[in-house]
Amino acid sequence: MPKTTDPNQRKDTRHELTPTQLFTAFAHERRQLTVAYLAQQPVAISLGDLAEYIAITEAQPSYEWYERVLTDLAHCHLPQLRDIGLIHYDADAESVALAVERRVVAPYLELAGHTDA
Repeated sequence: MPKTTDPNQRKDTRHELTPTQLFTAFAHERRQLTVAYLAQQPVAISLGDLAEYIAITEAQPSYEWYERVLTDLAHCHLPQLRDIGLIHYDADAESVALAVERRVVAPYLELAGHTDA
């Protein structure tokens, strides 16, 4: 079974991502949007910025929707993406960053229709 690794990690700490993990990560639209947005960012971003981006992308730019997205990301989607090693998520600092090179997720983003990421 093919595995995807991040070549920037030291060999002794390298985390292998299986295609099943990647397809599971991309099974929900908000996780797709999260990875696509993070793939465009050169540094870690705030959780609030990510929630605002997703709320606007979902055509619901209200504060109430932003709060719903923020809660959903913090309690559901970001921990899942962090647990498989796709993102760095610091809940205390409320910061998020892509944990792998963009080229690792680019084919999956294309399959999901996020070619602008």
